[in-house]
Amino acid sequence: MIRILKLTLPPNHTDLQLKEKAAGMLGIRVKDIVSVKIVKRSVDARKKPDIVYVYQLDVHTEHDQKIVKKRHNPNIILRQKEERSLPVHGAEVSKTRPVIIGFGPAGMFCGYLLAKEGYAPLILERGASVEERTRKVETFWNEGTLDTESNVQFGEGGAGTFSDGKLNTLVKDSSGRNRKVLELLVEMGADPSILYDNKPHIGTDSLQKIVKNLRNEILRLGGEIRFQTKVSGFEIEESQVKGIYLGDGSFIKAEQVILAIGHSARDTFSVLADSPVTMYQKPFAVGLRIQHPQEMIDRSQYGYPCRYSLPPAPYKLAGKSPDGRGVYSFCMCPGGYVVNASSEPGMTAVNGMSYHDRGGINANSAIIVTVGSEDFGSGDVLAGMRYQQELEKCAYRAGQGLVPVQLFGDFQKGRISTGFGDVEPAIKGGYRFADLKQVFSGAVGNALAEGIRSFEQQIEGFSRYDAILAGVESRTSSPVHIERDSRLESNVRGIYPCGEGAGYAGGITSAAMDGLKVAEEIIRRYAPIG
Repeated sequence: MIRILKLTLPPNHTDLQLKEKAAGMLGIRVKDIVSVKIVKRSVDARKKPDIVYVYQLDVHTEHDQKIVKKRHNPNIILRQKEERSLPVHGAEVSKTRPVIIGFGPAGMFCGYLLAKEGYAPLILERGASVEERTRKVETFWNEGTLDTESNVQFGEGGAGTFSDGKLNTLVKDSSGRNRKVLELLVEMGADPSILYDNKPHIGTDSLQKIVKNLRNEILRLGGEIRFQTKVSGFEIEESQVKGIYLGDGSFIKAEQVILAIGHSARDTFSVLADSPVTMYQKPFAVGLRIQHPQEMIDRSQYGYPCRYSLPPAPYKLAGKSPDGRGVYSFCMCPGGYVVNASSEPGMTAVNGMSYHDRGGINANSAIIVTVGSEDFGSGDVLAGMRYQQELEKCAYRAGQGLVPVQLFGDFQKGRISTGFGDVEPAIKGGYRFADLKQVFSGAVGNALAEGIRSFEQQIEGFSRYDAILAGVESRTSSPVHIERDSRLESNVRGIYPCGEGAGYAGGITSAAMDGLKVAEEIIRRYAPIG
């Protein structure tokens, strides 16, 4: 197989033109190409308005070695086909099947692999199935009735189900797990373009169908899933987990417990903090969602006029406040919506969401500031979690139970907005004008304002007076890190911290990859269920 590392074409090219360009680079005829596979595709808009797609391709011919040797081109290399292999099944016999707590990306992919390999996992999810969960979330947005167990944070699919569904990750993929995650998502119904787009996304509407299909596959393979089943405690003897207690008072024996609990399982964090499981504080980031017209972002990123039909443009921004805090955009949603993502009574948190077509009028992103023990105290392992809760309580009071919003110009001046400008709000859930700067400490609030002003240098109009802010973005990542060793166990044997909630992932893809990693470790050690 020949790998072409860099091939450029304008976005309106045809499939034939792609083949012709590849053939030209290889010095062969189009008919000599047996197959072409897109490995990666990205947009290069650095020389506006001359925008191009940049491709990596795998090209198969009858004479691959001869062609590569003849070209002497560093962008044309010979590639051996890589096969991903699973570990050989272990020999240890377990008296119980593995129990997975949480059915977000980490729990789903861990459960899938264990079921596929014959381990019959039992998966416990505190929330409802994705169908019922979607109904409850829509009711919350429309009527304000919060279900604390089935909401934007909890339920089948995890927090990522009600998001843009971004699948890019900074995790290195020497293991091939990233590719496996993407391939399985395509098998479950995702658009095949996620296999090669540089910034792949699925969208909330598509994710809900994919999550259901993956659940049914796990069941077909021998797994069991119990919805609306909440874990309330752990039975631990001599540093070995023996089982788990459920909210209804029942007990399940378990020798392997995978903690795929997600970043918002605060009651479970509290249970773990009172157990022998070793946990640490972890820094994270907090801030606000900002909305701009998607057309404004497109003009900045693609130039104007743009001669091509391109997808709604994303952006990624980073800087530092004068006091040295990192300020950056996070979870940017082109053509998306700000959503009320609350999960506890008397608290308000927001997130961003897009549908598959990213067809909304606004772009939105979290603008967030790093915080650590200097902000929330260094003594209590759950101090960061409580810091998040206090921010959400302040946001709830500011918005009187609705999402608090404010124009950026008014945020700078510390006054409550009285109306919107040319930017129309795109928000799922009720909202109310408030003074968001009062939600944060002076240092964090000032850093957010300074960061938004500085981003004007990269995107014209970013700091416009009528950009709409909404708060608070407090669930960027887990506030704790649950220790695990080289065998992926905590200091309590049999407990496997996994995914974003345990501090080992930062998004859908990395959480799913960590779920596969933990499943592989259990496969390596234990024999399948007889």
